[in-house]
Amino acid sequence: MTEGSINGGKIARPMLFQPLAIRGLEIKNRLVVPPMVHYSCDPGNTCGTFHIVHLGRYALGGFGLVFVEATAVEEIGLINERDLGLWNDAQVESFKPLIAFMRSQGAAIGIQLAHGGRKSCSQSAMQGMGPLTEENLKSGAKVWQPVGPTAEPVAKGWQTPRQLTTAECKAMVGTWAAAAKRAVAAGFDTIEIHTAHGYLLASFLSPVSNTRNDEYGGDRAGRMRLPLEIVEAVRQEMPASMPLFLRVSAVDGTQEGWNIDDTVAFARELKVRGVDVIDCSSGGISGAATAAQVPRSLGFQVPFAERVREQADIPTMAVGIILEAEQAEMILQNGQADLIAIGRQAQFNPNIAHHWAHELGINRRFEDWAPEYGWWLEKRIRTMEGFATPTGVVTRRS
Repeated sequence: MTEGSINGGKIARPMLFQPLAIRGLEIKNRLVVPPMVHYSCDPGNTCGTFHIVHLGRYALGGFGLVFVEATAVEEIGLINERDLGLWNDAQVESFKPLIAFMRSQGAAIGIQLAHGGRKSCSQSAMQGMGPLTEENLKSGAKVWQPVGPTAEPVAKGWQTPRQLTTAECKAMVGTWAAAAKRAVAAGFDTIEIHTAHGYLLASFLSPVSNTRNDEYGGDRAGRMRLPLEIVEAVRQEMPASMPLFLRVSAVDGTQEGWNIDDTVAFARELKVRGVDVIDCSSGGISGAATAAQVPRSLGFQVPFAERVREQADIPTMAVGIILEAEQAEMILQNGQADLIAIGRQAQFNPNIAHHWAHELGINRRFEDWAPEYGWWLEKRIRTMEGFATPTGVVTRRS
């Protein structure tokens, strides 16, 4: 631990609030807001006021790195018609005000590049995250045919995708590279490639969904080919100083599907190709985005991050029911991951990074808050002296 000064004394600074350098990017702490879709784009699948306000809260709330949600690399790859896109110049320009604000608040900002694959043209999460229904269609939902490794649908009731030809798989590499080039032009600090939750690249990895018999199917090496070619192409479009993340479903949650041994092997190949951090999630090969037969408990996905970190010798990001400061700190202290991603809990409390700093004994006088807030909150301490703690816990006396 490094040393930090609090009220004139010296204390050990928690790992959670120590900076982390990845290539040329220094993140001010280890807390990350992972990509979370909200289906609230502006016309043309552009970034607008909603995303500036929504993501800007996390910059003000003290997070070191914030990711923009899954952003489609081409129009046919939209998961839902209200998703963000990054296939034209107007979309590039739309992200610049958001990036400028995040930077002004000391937060790094990344974008997750994605393709819905056979889950494209589906419901939003608020509608149920399933296939479009008759009611959705009567309400005017836009319909198009998704694509996938085969012509097999996600599950019963889902649209039948069109199988990508071998030539189209090769062309898909260029589609992702072009989106990466646009992300760099927009000014993002980092890029994450989405190969999780049953979307296009995850569906190529899994033997459950990829039964092709060409070079992009077959054994594990064949099923990894398209994601690895895309990683190489994306990395080539990025400055050497810019980190590259990749999100993977560490397990499908099905006995016959992609498993943690596969993920470790994949991570080793990713490291060779310039990926810097593996973001370890799970599930989603059939059904809703994160559906998996994985028991849910505190930190249930942390063991995935730990094993990848240990056996592939690559930094990892842990996610999945991480609810408390001490829990997050111990994950880092135990060497199970290098970054902690807080999704739903951050939506519940956008200031959770600052609150966790208080709980771990630093930032006692709100010195790390944005000055527009910290000044008022430090003054608030004086108004509450004698009957409440600095974080507002009332001191009751009988």
